[in-house]
Amino acid sequence: MASNKAHHATGWAAGIIAAALVSAAHGPASEGAGMIPAVLALLAGVAGATAPDWLEVAWWTRARRLWITHRTLTHWGLGWAALLALSWHELGRHPAAPVAFGFACGGLMHLLADWPNPLGVPWVGPRHSLNLWTSGHCDLIVVGAAWVAALFVVDDVWFHHACSRMLLNVLRPAA
Repeated sequence: MASNKAHHATGWAAGIIAAALVSAAHGPASEGAGMIPAVLALLAGVAGATAPDWLEVAWWTRARRLWITHRTLTHWGLGWAALLALSWHELGRHPAAPVAFGFACGGLMHLLADWPNPLGVPWVGPRHSLNLWTSGHCDLIVVGAAWVAALFVVDDVWFHHACSRMLLNVLRPAA
């Protein structure tokens, strides 16, 4: 399991990914109203990145214990992927779709951050683990990977590969 700080940091990356994709689905960002769904997706992505853990807590009781075993239903990858696909399909059709899409992006980012841990994540059936490191270790790798993914998505969606082309020109040897 990634640390709480890592889930928050990857949540911002997931929110930015969601905002970029939602803004692309809603048309040009130059229209003022088109920014609102993107901002909502961004904030929902941040919230969704910690959701698989806080959805397990029985907030309605004084003890605040888990009402469901950790890394079971709330960490089920198929459910988060279904929410992502359904909300993507509903973008532009339903006003809550950008929020659901951002939330699902954050939830999937949470699962990706937990996957390298020996406890694993139940993507479809039983838990599966990459068994790369134990809890709290290598958070920098997880956070860095999330932000690299966000950079690629933003570069593609908002900058139409301008950053990638500029980087390639810098790295290309002079002829």
